[in-house]
Amino acid sequence: MLTKQMHTVSIVDEKIKKLYDAAKAAVNPKKISEQMCSGGVGAAVITKKGNIYKGVCIDTDCSLGMCAERNAISTMITNGEFEIEMVAAVDKSGKVLPPCGACREFMLQLRNSSDIKVLVDDKGTVIMLRDLVPYSYS
Repeated sequence: MLTKQMHTVSIVDEKIKKLYDAAKAAVNPKKISEQMCSGGVGAAVITKKGNIYKGVCIDTDCSLGMCAERNAISTMITNGEFEIEMVAAVDKSGKVLPPCGACREFMLQLRNSSDIKVLVDDKGTVIMLRDLVPYSYS
């Protein structure tokens, strides 16, 4: 019998913990159709104004899905905000996941990209996006 292993996080900073908790709360795996599922990864962004927007990954058989980070950012943009302070993503076990290359580049093309903070591990380590992508397309 397989048991679901939950990751423990040792995040002590309250703002980072709040963002982590929002990303974790977004996780809600669902099979939508034979070709699509969602919610295995949840993400949250906190904006410069202090608002939190969440999103989930959408996976499809033909690679037309969307990562949770870009989904959260799309929700932020839909709500008229364009400046991210920090981003976090977690999988269904609660493990922190650094953003993929496509999400990193997507964030770099926002207007405040040089100072976006990214939660990269379960210890609460935060790295500046510019340090994760020193030679970006943009």
